[in-house]
Amino acid sequence: MSPKNWLPLIGITISVFIFNMSEFMPIGLLTDISMDLGITESKAGMIISIYAWAVAILSLPIMLLLRKMEYRRMLLMCIALFAGFQILSGISDSYEMLIMARLGVAVSHSIFWSIATPLAVRVVTMEYRRLAISMVATGTSIAMIAGLPIGRMIGLAMGWRASFISIAIVAIFALILLVIVFPRVENPGTFTLRRLPELFRNKALVGIYVVIAIFVTGYYTGYSYIEPFMIQIANLSESMTTVGLTIFGFAGIVGSFVFIKYYDRIRYEFLIGSILGVSVCLMLLNVSAYSAITMMMICMFWGFFATAFNVSFQSEAIRTSPMDASAISMSMYSGIFNVGIAMGSIIGGITTDTISIGSIGYVGGAFTMIALTFTCTYLVKQMKSTDSIT
Repeated sequence: MSPKNWLPLIGITISVFIFNMSEFMPIGLLTDISMDLGITESKAGMIISIYAWAVAILSLPIMLLLRKMEYRRMLLMCIALFAGFQILSGISDSYEMLIMARLGVAVSHSIFWSIATPLAVRVVTMEYRRLAISMVATGTSIAMIAGLPIGRMIGLAMGWRASFISIAIVAIFALILLVIVFPRVENPGTFTLRRLPELFRNKALVGIYVVIAIFVTGYYTGYSYIEPFMIQIANLSESMTTVGLTIFGFAGIVGSFVFIKYYDRIRYEFLIGSILGVSVCLMLLNVSAYSAITMMMICMFWGFFATAFNVSFQSEAIRTSPMDASAISMSMYSGIFNVGIAMGSIIGGITTDTISIGSIGYVGGAFTMIALTFTCTYLVKQMKSTDSIT
């Protein structure tokens, strides 16, 4: 690709990195936040849950409100809001102020994840669409590898507020880059609230949403508690736990490159295989805990298949949607995804409290197996039917 295509794509990838880092960084800062603001850790944990529910609720209404705004302006506004509310998070001196700041970040998140993937594929030529989607996934994987540890290290060295300020600084640099290199992308603005039922009559798209809801719930039932699982059940040290999570992220990058090379040749097998792979990893999670080597292998395969799932289902959501409705359909995708995150965290917590943390893989795997069954028996048939029409 020419620099004219590469630079906007790099700008989006950097933005993906900081948005992912911002969403999950508070997980590693809850103790510091609770001590500094004089609240319990469970109350501090509400920061994460409120954020996820806000994104889930706001994604569709905000995108309908902004449906006529030109996409470049929307992207720049979104990142400017993100940077501003990150600064507000960093100067918060009360729990209420921090919650308000995080809600502001959630608003920008709702916009960004509705347009990030559609814009990534629109700033490149058709032959590089898979690469564009993979770059979005790579930004996520890099956030898992480096973003969370860096955020945690900054918090330990300089205080939790510095972590938020650091993200704001990177966001400002990303904003400057995008102001310079990102092209104008017209928004047809033809999709209205009246046409929303069209999306729900799209059986393949609705099927994708159902799979996302069930799969992500199962996935985050396990993933939300993977760190304490590795320490308490697998008896890994803090450093080995970090290694496991790093392997998870690196494997995700490999998964995104495999997507680029093979997805169009084996679309349906890729979709089914990614869900099956995550399901097997969850089901074997407890068994693998008896050896550090097997635990690392589970992290590797889990990260690979999880990213393969994310990129393939994002691709199908865009492929299945009407062209002028891609941002709206992705806003619904993002909202449902965040419902899954919130529900998975809740179910994982209930499982940990009522059964044991060692059972999170079995409970999460049960959900992903339901998603697998639905994909095989319904979704693939609807997708093939849609393909035959087009």
